[in-house]
Amino acid sequence: MIAIEIRQPGGPEVLKAVERPLPVPQPGEVLVKVAAAGVNRPDLLQRQGKYPAPPGASDIPGLEIAGTIEHADDAGRWQVGDRVCALVAGGGYAEYCTVPAAQCLSIPKAMDAVTAAAVPETYFTVWTNLFQDGRLQAGESVLVHGGSGGIGTTAIQLARALGSTVYATAGSAEKCRACERIGVSLAINYHQQDFVEAIQSATEERGVDVVLDIIGGDYLPRNIRCLRSRGRLVQIGVMGGSKGELNLARVLLRRLTITGSTLRSRTPDEKGAIARELEAQVWPLLERREVAPLVHTTLPLTEAAEAHRLLESGQVIGKLVLRA
Repeated sequence: MIAIEIRQPGGPEVLKAVERPLPVPQPGEVLVKVAAAGVNRPDLLQRQGKYPAPPGASDIPGLEIAGTIEHADDAGRWQVGDRVCALVAGGGYAEYCTVPAAQCLSIPKAMDAVTAAAVPETYFTVWTNLFQDGRLQAGESVLVHGGSGGIGTTAIQLARALGSTVYATAGSAEKCRACERIGVSLAINYHQQDFVEAIQSATEERGVDVVLDIIGGDYLPRNIRCLRSRGRLVQIGVMGGSKGELNLARVLLRRLTITGSTLRSRTPDEKGAIARELEAQVWPLLERREVAPLVHTTLPLTEAAEAHRLLESGQVIGKLVLRA
């Protein structure tokens, strides 16, 4: 098969198309003929040598795929020929990929494989962090940083569909308009306006119930100032740095919660449990097209380096997908 290999840590140019043997599924796994694979920021970190694959996972980058099952011994309900999308711990940038059967989900009806490949990583991440750990409820409000990205557009749509008021930050007028098109009550251009002041004004000084943050760094004290009493800060990235100043007195006085997580190192059983929740709670929304991934563009698998350059440019709205 053709796969994309990281020759050494570095820029996009270190991604090379090579021939590799087909992976062999282990008990409880399926072999998927990949039609498309999503491109995500953790892939960039892995390429740079900052986010290694967990023990036992493929060294090939790529955390989400869509395609058709080619081999399915000891795979529960899945059969050869089933159309599935899946979260994987690695191996997505290839023509074939093995996946723990528990992590597979049927491709929603009327959805093509390219679109389906843009679902798993962001939907697993948003569901576990915003709704499980962040406990966002209908009638509450949330501030989503990086609203125009893959995580952001997913969080905005799911929060809106499940009854929450959504605010978002983005880095340009075009990106703010994209957030508005999918339902935010206020899109804040962080280059032109202080998001703390904007949130306080929009909420009549009450603040929001949840902040979903991919930035970290000096956003930490500002996020805390955006939260109302019993608010929750959900940290899922540190693009702006892993350290920030925290006013513990404000945390105590407002009874705030700060939480964060990663998905890649979780066990197949844990990821499978998330998949079943998504199947029950989110898949009906996808089937009815109340939510949908935003695919910015697609590229051939062999142009993975160009996909990484494009994602690093900061111009992408939604997701990038590689066609295998």
